[in-house]
Amino acid sequence: MNSKYILNFSCPDQFGIQARVAGYLFDRDAFLTDVQSYSDQDTGIFFSRIVFSFKEKKFVDEEFNRSFNKIARDLSIRWEISEEGERLRTIIAVSKQGHCLNDLLYRTKYRKLPIEIVGVVSNHEDFRNIVEFSGIKFHYLPVLPDKSNKLKQEKMFSNLVSSESIDLVVLARYMQIISPDLSKEWFGKCINIHHSFLPSFKGARAYHQAHNRGVKIIGATTHYITPDLDEGPIIDQDTERVTHKNTPEELIQKGNDIEARVLARSVKWHAEKRILINGKKTIIFE
Repeated sequence: MNSKYILNFSCPDQFGIQARVAGYLFDRDAFLTDVQSYSDQDTGIFFSRIVFSFKEKKFVDEEFNRSFNKIARDLSIRWEISEEGERLRTIIAVSKQGHCLNDLLYRTKYRKLPIEIVGVVSNHEDFRNIVEFSGIKFHYLPVLPDKSNKLKQEKMFSNLVSSESIDLVVLARYMQIISPDLSKEWFGKCINIHHSFLPSFKGARAYHQAHNRGVKIIGATTHYITPDLDEGPIIDQDTERVTHKNTPEELIQKGNDIEARVLARSVKWHAEKRILINGKKTIIFE
């Protein structure tokens, strides 16, 4: 078998979509190894993820894309095709809490997380040593206390993402608000970890808010960023039970573990092309 490919697509729901696409692949001697689909009855949109390879020495080339485009036009399909196992060029942004950064560095090096971390951006220098020790470029982009250089700093961040041909931006406890314009530009390629079970306890000091409310469950949420703060399509969430005995510091410690595993799962799913955005929601093919 040659390399495996992942075809993700969505289109207005109608009869025969999967049969038409599968038939196209069959006619080109493709071997389907995983086929998943979902029909959203509320929006009338059909979503699918197909993993396939060719029986002979064939590849996805310009002719393949051109001929598939004919089907795409007929069915109003929006589609993306990529090679399975392709490592996404990734930049991680972090401020002064490094648990998510450390976890991603470890998983990428030792757990085969399918990303290539080409740089780490931070408005503080706390993690320069560990990043550079890992052989990764560290980009110190400070924000002045009065935030007078915030627009310039964000422009430098944006230029870095463009110049490095970045596929994925991960905000791993990066405590800076991304501007509406940049949020629109990065939509679908920028994942944020929020230290709360959204939509509860938005903004800063979420664990202190949770403690003050006497919650019995804490959690963390990953989502794609949008111009509306903490309102983007949710990718993953997880929780852990707590009691009245837990201090805010203990909640933070428990929460850090939740955040790290939720963010790692989300990055993995994104890199494996398992996430399709459905308006304000996401479709996750596991």
